[in-house]
Amino acid sequence: MNQKSHRRGLLQAGRPSPTLEDLATAAGVSRSTASRAINGGLKVSPEAQAAVDAAIVALGYTPNRAARSLVTRRTGSVALVIPEPDARVMMDPFFAAVITGVNEALRGTDMQLVLLMSRAGDDSARTMRYLRGGHVDGAIVVSFHEADDWAETLGTTGLPTVFIGRPWAMGFGVPYVDLDNFEGGRLAARHLAATGRTRLGTVAGPADMTAAVDRLEGWMQGVREAGLPPGPVIHGDFTTAGGAEAARDLFSGSPELDGVFAASDLMALGVIDTVRGRGHKVPEDVAVVGFDNHSLLAANGLGLTTVTQPMVDMAVTAGQLLIRAIENPEEQLEPVIYPAELVVRGSTTGHCG
Repeated sequence: MNQKSHRRGLLQAGRPSPTLEDLATAAGVSRSTASRAINGGLKVSPEAQAAVDAAIVALGYTPNRAARSLVTRRTGSVALVIPEPDARVMMDPFFAAVITGVNEALRGTDMQLVLLMSRAGDDSARTMRYLRGGHVDGAIVVSFHEADDWAETLGTTGLPTVFIGRPWAMGFGVPYVDLDNFEGGRLAARHLAATGRTRLGTVAGPADMTAAVDRLEGWMQGVREAGLPPGPVIHGDFTTAGGAEAARDLFSGSPELDGVFAASDLMALGVIDTVRGRGHKVPEDVAVVGFDNHSLLAANGLGLTTVTQPMVDMAVTAGQLLIRAIENPEEQLEPVIYPAELVVRGSTTGHCG
């Protein structure tokens, strides 16, 4: 019986969904050979593989994922772990870019993305139990905090894991994708100094996140290189409201500031709102630099000078690294660091306040 006749026979018998046995019969191979052929082709001759491939097309065969996972020890799913509150994940364009990039990396595979959002305490423990429970083939972790211990915990489980951002714990062999945040902070300081600003301050990110720490250290280095005194530092939470609150504290203690670096674009918008609320203009009275390059506009259409963080590209790379880690567990993956670039717009050089 040829493959078309076999397909017609299945339909006439009221069985529109071919089984593995039907596939093996149509291909003229054993059931075990057909199973190996659809699960990677291990120990399958080229002729048998071609026969099974042709039978899959002819019968419209769809592999049973549950049965396949028993053979391959794979779930067909990977997790994106975001240890942040739901509200922040939904409102910050950073996370939309991450999800877009990881999905793009998985596009040519059969893997599905599972989004896990958790905070410290019970949520974090529950997420870790899920990851350890064999529900996913690997994980990408982004926006983590020092107290989370994700690198240490996941690094000892054997679960393929990639970080977006430099992990706090570097001794567990977890690969990561990051931006040169130190250089980004340094570029912001040098740019403000080059525009003639001499009284500088910064709204830094959370002190328990490596990206914020590196940006602050780079900023301080850039200020020193410019020959300027170290200005005040107030920490925010990477949100617009947090940036505005930090800016109020910043100007309350140092009202003479004429240049501010905010460690995220959202916080920079909060800084600009605070400057205007004090009756001053941006950039005439106070120049503002952000970080991320989310193409955000302040009120009155003011463009934001910012350090580019190509999050979609970085997330694609993280997804590709994770696929490699899953397919080749013994491969030693090196960190991928993207260079920092400054994009100059109206918040430091324009004339609208």
